[in-house]
Formats: sequence, C-alpha cells, structure tokens
Amino acid sequence: MSLLTAEKMTGGYSASHDILHECTVTADRGEIAVIVGPNGAGKSTAMKAVFGMLNLREGSIKLDGRDLSDMKPTDRVANGMSFVPQVRNVFPSLTVEENLEMGAYLRRDDISETISEVFELFPVLKEKRRQPAGELSGGQRQQVAVGRALMTRPQVLMLDEPTAGVSPIVMDELFDRIIEIARTGLAVLMVEQNAKQALEIADRGYVLAQGRNAYTDTGAALLANPDVRRSFLGG
Repeated sequence: MSLLTAEKMTGGYSASHDILHECTVTADRGEIAVIVGPNGAGKSTAMKAVFGMLNLREGSIKLDGRDLSDMKPTDRVANGMSFVPQVRNVFPSLTVEENLEMGAYLRRDDISETISEVFELFPVLKEKRRQPAGELSGGQRQQVAVGRALMTRPQVLMLDEPTAGVSPIVMDELFDRIIEIARTGLAVLMVEQNAKQALEIADRGYVLAQGRNAYTDTGAALLANPDVRRSFLGG
C-alpha cells in the first residue's frame, strides 16, 4: 500500500454538482506523483479534496494507513500532510525567515535545524532571509512557499501548480529542487499545467479528464503513450 492513498474520490464544491468522479491518486515515499490534464479536468480539485478543502460524497483519504477522510486541513497537517496552494502562498509583509517560522506553527521543538535544511535546499533564501517575501521574484516566492511547507516536516508534500507564471529556467530549477525533496524520502503529489516537463520527473502520473482517471502509469510510459500524447500533450 502506498503512503498516501486517495481512493475513488467523488464530490465537488456543492452537494448538487460533482467535479470528481471516482478519482484515485496515490503517492509513496520518495516518489513524485503528478496530476495532469486539460483545463477543467479537476486537477486542483483533486488536490484540494486530498487536503480536505472540499467535502467528498464518496471515497477515502489515507496516509500511512490512517484514515484522514473526516479531518479538517489543519488536522491533516498535524498528521503529516503539507499543501502549497497556487496563489497567495506567502505572507508578503513578513521576511523570508518569518515565513518559514510561520510554517512551523504546530511544532514545539527546535526548528533551527529544519530552517538550515531549507536554506541548504534554497540557498537564495538564506541570502534574502531578512527581506520581505513580497519583494522577491515569483520564483523566489515559490521557494519560500515550498520551504514553509517543509517546516512541518511532512510525510507528503502537495504542490498545486508550483511553476505557474515562472520562466522556463526557473521551472527547471524548481523541478530540480522537487526531485531533491523526494530523494529525502518524502512523497510528493503535484498538480502541473506543464504536463510534459512534469511527467519527465514523475515516478507516477495521473491524467484526468472531466474529473475521472483517464490514464494512470509511470511518467515515462505516459509520455510514450501515443493516445496520451495526441489527446493531452499536443501530439
């Protein structure tokens, strides 16, 4: 069984309209799992459902064998989940270091080692640790957001469109850091609009269409699948 198993999720933002239809995604330790698909496919909705930001009519969310389906997002954080939303994911008036400290709000132990680990992963944040996050570039703000999520020492890191609005060079750098994060043993679940690039680093990929699993395979196999390439990757 995978570390994270979100199985047969059915639901949406209202009781009368389901966006997800028996959607299943999983992610294991040290693995990058990527959710891709066209606009409106339910990618971000699936991510939010895993984190408890909308109610499911059916399905279950389990992390390390524990059922989190009825827990609020804050309780899921306490149980090992961490989530980086696409927008409004930093405190712009706080410094980089203060943002990281805010990420550790549930912890009662010494957080200095974790801050050092984040600075090692993202050296530019150490240089700018006293600078307000709102003054950073888009890519640097995204590093702050990911770093803050790592401050909880999660078992699974969930990223919603981490490369949205950044240059191709910054996107490649972020993907390199995500690979490094997975190598530490974390499970990474990521929603990405840049499907080809995301599948290139994915151990496991999920192609959604209209809230359903259209294809599930390794990232390499999905990239090589002619039906996936034609229908979802532009040929």
